[in-house]
Amino acid sequence: MLTRLDLHSFKCFAVLRLPLAPLTLLTGLNASGKSSVLQALALLHQTMREREWSTRLGLNGSDVRLGAATDVVDDVEGSRSFEIALHDEENVCEWVFRGTPHEMSMVVQRVSVNGRTSEQPQELRYLMPSDENRSATSLTRLVRDLTYITAERIAPQSVYALEDPHSISVVGPRGEHAASILYWGSDEPALNGLILPGSPNTLLRQVEERMRTLFPGCTLDLQPALQSNTVTLGLRTTDATRFHRPANTGFGLTQVLPIVVAALSASKGDIILIENPEVHLHPAGQTLMGQFMAEIASAGIQVILETHSDHVLNGVRRAVKDDALPADQVGIHFFRPRSEEHPQVLSPTLDDSGNIDDWPEGFFDQFDKDSSYFAGWGWD
Repeated sequence: MLTRLDLHSFKCFAVLRLPLAPLTLLTGLNASGKSSVLQALALLHQTMREREWSTRLGLNGSDVRLGAATDVVDDVEGSRSFEIALHDEENVCEWVFRGTPHEMSMVVQRVSVNGRTSEQPQELRYLMPSDENRSATSLTRLVRDLTYITAERIAPQSVYALEDPHSISVVGPRGEHAASILYWGSDEPALNGLILPGSPNTLLRQVEERMRTLFPGCTLDLQPALQSNTVTLGLRTTDATRFHRPANTGFGLTQVLPIVVAALSASKGDIILIENPEVHLHPAGQTLMGQFMAEIASAGIQVILETHSDHVLNGVRRAVKDDALPADQVGIHFFRPRSEEHPQVLSPTLDDSGNIDDWPEGFFDQFDKDSSYFAGWGWD
């Protein structure tokens, strides 16, 4: 499990030392750095996956496209370089990346693994010196094999591409491989710890059962389209109707499906990064999604999510109160735009009853502000 992420001169951060828990929620105002935290991990991940032997960090790939060096180096504190450091229970790996303003990749200027430093390394594998791969195998695997799901997930499709199961292992940043993962692994067992009673322990049936917790009556039907390397996905929310195309069942189902497939097809110890899991869900569904995030973490998958939903937060709080996840396994970070007047990140904590110790200004307090506003008009 990753225990801390450090950033120096990366995007909007001069210095960030962010503790990471089994379940970490990134909350806060727009343009305050939440997505940048996930993007830092995604940059390392996509470089390890797409440029195995490279000595450069790719800024543009299948997961994220951030532009050029000038777009990722902090305008205020940075020069031409930034640093990323990752901690797990045993290892600390630090990278310094450097590039000229318009370069679309950045050279590894320095890499340090557990105190051993390589300056301007000429040979790297997975961004690590070859002689350090063994000592940092666990951390490398965590980052290389993580799943990153963005807020911009694909819209409902009439058909979904079937990819080679030997070349894809995750649902993809837009959920584009979710149907393929589900089809090829339909008869495989789901992750132990997330198995629901009432359905066989196969990936397809357990994904279906999990979807029903959010969309009662949901049933899935995957059918290969002959000679086209595609699959159709039929959806219905009651046995009284036939299966419908995803476009005719609402966006919510297809936006949630990649998250459910990613979680149930994961292995214990994996990491899932999720932007806005609440997209296209009504408030009750958002609360259930928060509870599901806690269940995933309890099953041994590290979850780092960005959310704007107080309902997702409250779902996590309810899970803690119900003893589904210990309070000390939840990290909450509230981000604000950089200012000399206050810290950029505050970290409220939960107690065992799901209570939050501090509610800073702007931290999911808009409902109270709006209620006070209308109360001031004398409305009932």
